[in-house]
Amino acid sequence: MLATDKMLDESNIQEKPLKSYSSLKKYSLLILLSALILGGCGYHNANVYNGEDRQVYLSEWKNRTSKLSLSSGMYRSLVQWFQKSSSITTVRQKQDADLILAGEIISIDLPSLSYTDRTTSEVKVKLRVRYVMYDVLTNEILLEVPNEQWSEEYTPISSNSSSPEKENEALATIVDDLSKKIYQQTLRALRKKNV
Repeated sequence: MLATDKMLDESNIQEKPLKSYSSLKKYSLLILLSALILGGCGYHNANVYNGEDRQVYLSEWKNRTSKLSLSSGMYRSLVQWFQKSSSITTVRQKQDADLILAGEIISIDLPSLSYTDRTTSEVKVKLRVRYVMYDVLTNEILLEVPNEQWSEEYTPISSNSSSPEKENEALATIVDDLSKKIYQQTLRALRKKNV
């Protein structure tokens, strides 16, 4: 019998689906065991909170910079992040809140990073903030950051000055990243309280 005849033998063809079905069962079992182990180890998705329902009041942040739209952008970004949780709702009145988040935009800095023939090739936006979140019912501070700096680099469009569009995009990135961090820190603090 030639090697090609052996490859075409019916018994050989019938075994292949059984082997792949067997390996599929092994992989399925491995995935199931991994899920059980991760679930049993206390693993939590950083963006999900399924604990006790909470209402959070997000105050408009004080803004000590010349960028007047920063505080409203920060508010909108925080609302979007906190709306990701089905157990946390944002409220418009302080008296309806279980949690209050307050913050301040302390400063903004736009130093140049590198130069080529007297023109700026990269700019780094730096934003300094502080914020605090406390539980109204227990008067406990859940989260307090007295001074934090965020930065984002961008390349200006024109060679002689920074582009307002690029600068605004960099600031929007900082605001979204900061909002995400505050949201995740809040969920972590609430999980600790519920343990």
